[in-house]
Amino acid sequence: MEKRVTSFNKQEEMSQLNQRQFEMQSRTLKRKFRTSDEELEDIPVSSIELSIIRAEQTLKPSWESKAQFDSREMWMDTSDQKREGFRNYMEKLEIGVIQACRALRERSDCKSLRRKAEEKARQQKEFRELCARRAPMFWVPLRAHCVWERMSVNLTCTIMGNPKPTVQWIKNGVPIDLRSSPPGKYRILDEYGMLTLEIRRCTLEDSADYSVVVTNDFGQATSFANVLVKSKMNKFYFTNVFTEYQGLKSGWDSVSYPSLLPVYEGEFTSLLKPVFTREKEPFIMSCVVSSNIERHVQSIQWYRDGLLLKESQRRKMAINGCDLSLNVAPAFKEDEGLYTVQIPSSSGHQEQSAYVFVRDAKPEKYGVPGAPLCVRCYDINRDSVMLAWTPPSDDRGSHVIGYYVEKCDISIHQWTPCNEVPTKICRLPVSGLTEGNTYQFRVRAVNQAGISLPSKASQPVTMMDPAEKDRLIVIPYDEQRAITVSRDDLQESVKMPLPPTNVHASEIHEDYIVLCWDEPDPHGKESLFYYVEQAISGTNNWQRIMLETTLNSPRCSLFHLDKNKSYCFRVRSANKFGVSSPSDPSEPISPKATLAIPPAPGHIIAFRDTNKSAVVQWQMVEDDPDILGYYLYSRLSGEEEWQTVNNKPLKGTRFTVPELQTGKQYEFCVRAVNEAGLSERSPPSEPITISEAIYCPTAPYGFALLCCGKDEMTISWKAPKFTAGREVLGYFLDQHDSLEVTWQEVNSQPIPKRLCKVPDLTEGHFYEFRAKALNSSGVGKMSEPSDLFKCEEWTMPEPGPPYDVRSTEVRNTSLMLQWEAPIYTGIGPVTGYIIEIREHGSGLDWKRINENIVADTHMRISDLETGKCYELRVLGVNAAGPGLPSLPCDPVVAETKPGTNEIEVGVDEEGLIYLAFENPEPIDSPQFIWSKDYKGAPDLERTEISTDGNRSKLVLTNPSEKDLGTYAVEVPNTDGISASHILTEKELADLLRRSHDIKHPLIQLISGWNKEVLENGDVRLWLQVEKLSPDAELEMIFNNKVIENTPERKITFDKENGLIEIIKEDFGEEDRGTYTAKLQDGKASNQFTVTLTGEDFDKLQDESNSKCKAWKKKKGPHFVKQLQWKVTEECHVIITCKVTNTKKETTLTWSLNKKLLPDVLFDDQSGDSKLVIKKFTSEQKGQYNAVVKDTRGEDSSDLDLTKEGFEDIMKEICRISALSASPLKCQGTLEGIKIYSDVKCFMESMNPVWYHKDKKLSSTERVKSGSTVNQVWLHITSPTESDKGQYTLELFDGKDIHKRTLDLSGKVFEAALAEHQKLKEAAIIEKNRAKVVRGLPDLATIMEDKTLCLTCHISGDPTPEVSWVKNDKNVVFKDRYKLDIKGTVVTMTIEKICAEDSGRYSITVRNKYGSEVGQVTVSVFKHGEEPEELKKSWDKTQKPRSR
Repeated sequence: MEKRVTSFNKQEEMSQLNQRQFEMQSRTLKRKFRTSDEELEDIPVSSIELSIIRAEQTLKPSWESKAQFDSREMWMDTSDQKREGFRNYMEKLEIGVIQACRALRERSDCKSLRRKAEEKARQQKEFRELCARRAPMFWVPLRAHCVWERMSVNLTCTIMGNPKPTVQWIKNGVPIDLRSSPPGKYRILDEYGMLTLEIRRCTLEDSADYSVVVTNDFGQATSFANVLVKSKMNKFYFTNVFTEYQGLKSGWDSVSYPSLLPVYEGEFTSLLKPVFTREKEPFIMSCVVSSNIERHVQSIQWYRDGLLLKESQRRKMAINGCDLSLNVAPAFKEDEGLYTVQIPSSSGHQEQSAYVFVRDAKPEKYGVPGAPLCVRCYDINRDSVMLAWTPPSDDRGSHVIGYYVEKCDISIHQWTPCNEVPTKICRLPVSGLTEGNTYQFRVRAVNQAGISLPSKASQPVTMMDPAEKDRLIVIPYDEQRAITVSRDDLQESVKMPLPPTNVHASEIHEDYIVLCWDEPDPHGKESLFYYVEQAISGTNNWQRIMLETTLNSPRCSLFHLDKNKSYCFRVRSANKFGVSSPSDPSEPISPKATLAIPPAPGHIIAFRDTNKSAVVQWQMVEDDPDILGYYLYSRLSGEEEWQTVNNKPLKGTRFTVPELQTGKQYEFCVRAVNEAGLSERSPPSEPITISEAIYCPTAPYGFALLCCGKDEMTISWKAPKFTAGREVLGYFLDQHDSLEVTWQEVNSQPIPKRLCKVPDLTEGHFYEFRAKALNSSGVGKMSEPSDLFKCEEWTMPEPGPPYDVRSTEVRNTSLMLQWEAPIYTGIGPVTGYIIEIREHGSGLDWKRINENIVADTHMRISDLETGKCYELRVLGVNAAGPGLPSLPCDPVVAETKPGTNEIEVGVDEEGLIYLAFENPEPIDSPQFIWSKDYKGAPDLERTEISTDGNRSKLVLTNPSEKDLGTYAVEVPNTDGISASHILTEKELADLLRRSHDIKHPLIQLISGWNKEVLENGDVRLWLQVEKLSPDAELEMIFNNKVIENTPERKITFDKENGLIEIIKEDFGEEDRGTYTAKLQDGKASNQFTVTLTGEDFDKLQDESNSKCKAWKKKKGPHFVKQLQWKVTEECHVIITCKVTNTKKETTLTWSLNKKLLPDVLFDDQSGDSKLVIKKFTSEQKGQYNAVVKDTRGEDSSDLDLTKEGFEDIMKEICRISALSASPLKCQGTLEGIKIYSDVKCFMESMNPVWYHKDKKLSSTERVKSGSTVNQVWLHITSPTESDKGQYTLELFDGKDIHKRTLDLSGKVFEAALAEHQKLKEAAIIEKNRAKVVRGLPDLATIMEDKTLCLTCHISGDPTPEVSWVKNDKNVVFKDRYKLDIKGTVVTMTIEKICAEDSGRYSITVRNKYGSEVGQVTVSVFKHGEEPEELKKSWDKTQKPRSR
């Protein structure tokens, strides 16, 4: 038992020892090669947490493990003593290993920490640099400067940007290059973001726009400023230059863009189309790209004729998302040319080009030529310049005979002529200009019709000495500095100038000579001017010329020289000290034409390009080195007038003419251009029909597998998209086994159809196919390979795919879809089809259209959205269900193309019913494929099809119900041209009727039987038919009896006008019945009947009898104008009539309600009679009658003015009166203010309405309205401030309302109120004034010794004073004279009156408001006498009776 225990303990000790050694070795190796950081990186968070949990469990053992440990503790004690020595050794060894590993780990940790610190610092540095990166910007921009000549100027600015930007200084759009600039002229510095451009010793040429462009990877910034150099020598130069740099502008701009801009991957999605515009009108060129291009704006460039375009005041370039545009406003002929836009791409750039045509502006006068173009200046001097220009292309039928040149001084902006006589060539020297001034020039062309519009102005040019630069000497010194010195300053003082040298002619022409010479050397410090002398060659008679002009430049333009003479010239120089001796004479010079009109180009060839363009090519003119270009002209064949194609000369000899009419024939010609003018027109090209050029077809596409057996496949494909209008004659098919390298031909002869069964294939192999098409031009390109098809026999029950799915008759909301039945039908026949649709490019699932399957192989698709692009496909259905889908048809846009034609249905001249279709895109030898109900060609036994050019006609030879249905036509090899028409039963019936009418014609009726009664009572029956031939026949029947022409019944037959006429005298009962006219004209016939019975006959007979009586009555006096009325502008009513056929004994009487009217005017010579009623009232209402009679008879005329007639007259008077209303007036009255309007005749029906400030006024005690016969008024009593404002009067004329207004305010109101106050005061005075009211007679007679009492009533406030006067002497009241005043009664008594008391007595009453005198004559007579006054009055009454 002990042995077993001992052996067990030894084995256990050995196992524990081995396990401990293994653990130590593994732990040492682990710590030797891995750092703490590396251990931490490999332990995930979840593993660390799990280790902590396990450690806690180890530190806290459970009670089971504790019990087990106690059971073994006994034998462990005995074994510990034996292992103690070994354990000590191993512990020492382990401690050494651990210490070595710890030291190694510390060193490794230090290195790791150092690497981490360095990496973190590097990342932070890169981050700071990345954050600091930015596009450049100007912290302080440039500012404008104005300096004196020969001073220096510094342009400085401060920029910011990271990385450090590159700097480029620019002057007037041209970069400043220190290598090509004069030494020491410019100094450029860049010191810590401060940029400086130093311009030393400024000259006039340094006046310019300066800008600095700074660029880095993140963007670009620009700052600009003007520099103006003011000259001390010429005060005018500053003014001229200041107009160009007015305001001394400065500023800056910047553009930021990513540093790593990706390559633009978009492409053009629209074509740049040709543009046609006129001068002075704007034009826009635009195109669209597939993706946003705004980030690549710096890479987009526009060119014209190969020259890069920049933005300007007239030219703007815009980019908006995917849209690119170039806007030019206004356009000139100089803007014509080939425009190209370039966009970036991965392979470089993409571009599109289109031509811009700028026609002449609309002329001010018919027939005048177009404006010249390209005015340019050269040989610029102090006081002269040479001009050249290009002649216009369109002379409008009359050759250009010359040109007028105009100049404009920019400082005054006024155009003045330069030449009085038109110059014949396109070149002219202009002299007499002012040095330092800036000019522009323009040209007008002249022909027999007049003067053209002006050309575009030339670029501004400043007059200066061209040799000024050569006189400057630049002396460099001290680090790129320099001193500029003029040669004139270094020359010796020259008083008397030397003569010029090298006198010669720089230009000789028929109209002028430009004379040049070299300035004298030395020149001297003084400014020079020159005198020119001329002499006829061979003589010594020198004459000074151009005395009125001072020549400051070594140039002189001479005009009006004799062409038949030769001249010599010499020049003298002069300064303020004197004139030099003459120079050596020039060589003999004769005016002659050195420029000749170029010959016409030859070999004009035109050939096809597209269906709307043609290419024209011609031979270059080689004899004229000064050729400017060519003008191209076109016209329709048969026309005489040529139309200009281009208005700017073409440099090449080949041009594509766009926007021509398809199918029309054109001719072209060319004219060469130089400064002498335009050549004659070249011979016209051969007429060319505008159509597509002939080329081989493009490649087929859309391969599909229709059926597959063990060793054969049936393949189909789609026809080429472009065939140049030519029929495809066949196809060549190739096959390729995926396991082989080479392609193999399937057929050696062309396959006529797009379907082919490929035999001898290997089962299980994959094959691909390709094809090429053949037309009359040749074999086209090979298509791309198809997809791989596996050769495996089909055994599926469902049908295979339909094929040849195509869309025709595409319109805005519908199209016709057609297809072919599947080749593979599955387990049974195909019973129908399912059609599916989706929007092209949407990526959506296919959507089924038809709820029920379609049995036919066509279907009309409707309810489409206009403008959207669709794809459609078809699935065959049999008893097993839907089969494989077909390939989708080509994407189709639902829209009706412009110029789309429909099938025309009608009847031709021969009575044949036809359906016709005209191809809107004319092509050579077009084909028309007709079908009926989309099931094949129509029955040849029932139809005839003919083609004439681009028109096809289908005739129904035996039209019947069998011909009902849908007729469709397609034009292959075009852009889907097709149409259809449904022939309905109703339409066919109408066509048959029209056909019958043409085959069996009827004489057409224009106007049926008409019945008229002539003036004399005769009855006229007539009808009119279409124009008849001279062989036409007429048969007239009355009550079934043929009647002939008789004097009582005249029958007229006008065949030319188709008129049949019957005139019957004494129309009576014997004429009652039916009239029939039978006509026959060749095959055409017809008959027309009229019945005269019943009421129609009775009315006709009564009218005949009435007119017969009237006719007889007109043989005597009668009315030619019945009684009628009119109202004059004075509102007088005039009733008039007119009689005729009168004699001296003829009488005319008027009556109103059977009462004779006097005062009627009658002129027996003219027969006119009238009654004037000045005031028309209800008394004039009634029945008016006029009777004219004599021995020959009588006639009467009536006029009813009782109801409607009376009302009409009143309305007319009302209308005229309302129109006659005067503007409102106002006047002050005693009671207030009166506002009124004068009218000619007021009527109550005018219904006057008054408004004050748009408020209707009603009559009150204070405001009253009323009217008189000639006035409408409004009276305001006691006016106040509230009565101010605008007053309106409305008058109604029976139809319209007329308004009159018055603004009662301001001076108008004050004047009326003042007048009212004045009248009011006068009324008060009049009321209170002393007056003799009544009582005194004019004459008082009394007998002597009687008592006379003269009593009168007086009034006045205050009580007036009373005095009596007798014969201008005051009466003294005493004795017999007594005065008694009681209130208002005054009595004067004379007792015992005697003859002495006779006389004229006057009573005078007076108070502070006035006085009044009352007079009476007193006559005293004696007893027994009769007063004289009574005798006189008695005689006056008795004298009339005595007569």
